[in-house]
Amino acid sequence: MAFQIEHKLVIGVASSALFDLTDSNQVYLDSGPDEYRNYQQRNLDVILGKGVAFPFIRRFLNINQCFPRQHPVEVVLFSRNSPETGLRVMRSIAHYGLDISRAAFMTGKSPYPYLPAFNTSLFLSANEEDVKSAIAANYPAGLVLPSKIDDDDEDVELRVAFDFDGVIADDESETVFKKNNDLAEFHAHEAMHVDRPHQPGPLADMFQKLALMQRMEERMQRRDPAYRKVLRIAIITARSAPSHERVVTTLKSWGVSANETFFLGGMDKARVLSVFKPHIFFDDQLTHLKSSPGGTIPMVHVPFGIANRRPSP
Repeated sequence: MAFQIEHKLVIGVASSALFDLTDSNQVYLDSGPDEYRNYQQRNLDVILGKGVAFPFIRRFLNINQCFPRQHPVEVVLFSRNSPETGLRVMRSIAHYGLDISRAAFMTGKSPYPYLPAFNTSLFLSANEEDVKSAIAANYPAGLVLPSKIDDDDEDVELRVAFDFDGVIADDESETVFKKNNDLAEFHAHEAMHVDRPHQPGPLADMFQKLALMQRMEERMQRRDPAYRKVLRIAIITARSAPSHERVVTTLKSWGVSANETFFLGGMDKARVLSVFKPHIFFDDQLTHLKSSPGGTIPMVHVPFGIANRRPSP
């Protein structure tokens, strides 16, 4: 039986993250909404190019092909377009064979207030204002940063990488570190609270539901040893021993784990990302997202917590 939307892992994606809207946006900025509307109508059958989040979304939707009876994941389009100007986006979705049937067209307004209505565990957009507004309302969201598109059809695996603090977990520990910029104090705090799990961060629900997908894959492989798993999850954090123990405590308390976990002790994350090659990487600190190997790893900024607060004047 197919999962109801209340039980699915639902990702909301803006057309700005899914497709390359560079030309369309320039028309809007240069000539205003009326000419933008005419431009989209004239180009209704011109298929939009792939956006930064496209390779991730395509593979994410393929999870349903592995579990056609449960259909455990869904993608909903959230757009500032009107239904008329959004027709080109929907036709591009159909052209690429993406199984996206639900959409919200807001005719110029931000769509973030409707995220809970669709049980959304993540909202991806290239609109910084929309993402920050969603985070401020305690909704899970990420800003897709510009990068090259690398969508190898032969690569069927979906690889998702997360930072830990401020992404999967709350920013309690980052706050301790940021307060005095004292690594020793941070480690002492984590050692003192090693048995106390962190509170969930903005993408905790998404991470936990991805872990459920992995358990479904494990059961499938036990029934069919020839089944090839499609999902790999990594945690890539600047933490090192002894603060690593609280990460383990937190994940264990939630009953989840990652396939690969890296405690880098401040080492450049790009060194690991270049090997893991995620189709999307979430981090709350822009300094960790400034560069990626070859510029082809989709980076998503989660503007949550102490790392994204402006210092007091």
